[in-house]
Amino acid sequence: MEKMWAGRFDKALDKTADDFNSSIHFDKKMYKQDIKGSIEHATMLCKVGILTEDELGQIISGLASILNDLNNGTLAFDENAEDIHMFVEAELTKRIGDTGKKLHTARSRNDQVALDLRLYMRDETNDVISMLKELIGAILEQARENKETIMPGYTHLQRAQPITLAHHLLAYCMMLLRDITRLEDALARMNYSPLGSCALAGTTYPTNRDMVAEALGFDGVCMNSIDGVSDRDYCIELESAFATIMMHLSRFSEEIILWSSWEFKFVELDDAYTTGSSIMPQKKNPDMAELVRGKTGRVYGDLIATLTMLKGIPLAYNKDMQEDKEAIFDSVETVKKCLQVFIPMIATMKPIKENMYNASKKGFINATDLADYLTKRGVPFRTAYKIVGTIVGKCVKESITLDEVSLDEYKKHSEIFDTDLYDEISLETCVRKRISKGSTGYESVNEQIKYVEGLLK
Repeated sequence: MEKMWAGRFDKALDKTADDFNSSIHFDKKMYKQDIKGSIEHATMLCKVGILTEDELGQIISGLASILNDLNNGTLAFDENAEDIHMFVEAELTKRIGDTGKKLHTARSRNDQVALDLRLYMRDETNDVISMLKELIGAILEQARENKETIMPGYTHLQRAQPITLAHHLLAYCMMLLRDITRLEDALARMNYSPLGSCALAGTTYPTNRDMVAEALGFDGVCMNSIDGVSDRDYCIELESAFATIMMHLSRFSEEIILWSSWEFKFVELDDAYTTGSSIMPQKKNPDMAELVRGKTGRVYGDLIATLTMLKGIPLAYNKDMQEDKEAIFDSVETVKKCLQVFIPMIATMKPIKENMYNASKKGFINATDLADYLTKRGVPFRTAYKIVGTIVGKCVKESITLDEVSLDEYKKHSEIFDTDLYDEISLETCVRKRISKGSTGYESVNEQIKYVEGLLK
């Protein structure tokens, strides 16, 4: 295939260099967006008198037929094409003749690829947002069913205070809700059309950039043509948001991996989302969670690759920027694949409530409540803290829990202790009396569920 830019050169591009320069094998993903943008560009060219109505009809008909043939598989991508733009233009010219060569009037591949990438990432990012909402819905359903499931809350991976499983799960809902807003913020900044910036300096043709931008669903146009073709901030923002999503999924995965181990046995993962061992018949491995945890690194790498690629590029467009697409494509595809398996894995996960409750009985996670018992009766908190610490130390030596200590023993440490202390340090009471906004108390958890439901709507 002859290069569209071949006129300047005396000999053909070296085959190895041609392969190295080509991007068709990955930017062909954007064929729908490329054709959509071309149709609106041609419509505008006709509106301002650059194309005739007949020429516009031929171009739109030709582009529609290419789109249809690509969609149904009757047209294959030409891997010898330099990129998706050249492939579509060459195929259009093959179908409708020289009229197809007029399509590229008043634009450059520089603004064309910038347009395609924004359109493509807008579609993909909206898909991710929908999937995040679905995941939040799955977590919410687990939270609704476990509002009174008591488990140990941890700090430093040490048992700390009693909480409910619902409260713990809702923390991930809050993270994922923030992830959605990050994506929405990035979309809002990205949603401006670069088309019409041309190579970098704009065009001498009387184009109507606003018309094309509105037709393609943009909020406006990029106000500086140099910035229009060289900006990839939106890739960095989206990759950063995708990396944050993966970090959240990875933290959740880590807990699922721990919880499904025999050492914890807090949850049972569905067989459909676990694997076995080739040598150990008893194994049930949380491979999906482990893969999500592992794939987080590649999304981090995509972000760093894009930042590094851009950091030394002078204005305006440089060929280095061809490297943006593989990174951003990999980033969003990895997030989507992880969410596809993560959502049903969470939806089918079965909490083992008895094991969570039994674990809560150990580790003196009601010690803070015992100290609060004294503080609410006039003992300075630091004094109460020391008294309870001494009692805990004695319990450790005797291998007993706080509710197994006799009242007589308690009174040796403070006469303020009375029989009501046992109810005060029961796990149910410890959870129920957490009444501060956002806490693990039953009323607070209900409020958090309603809050998340409201935002999802």
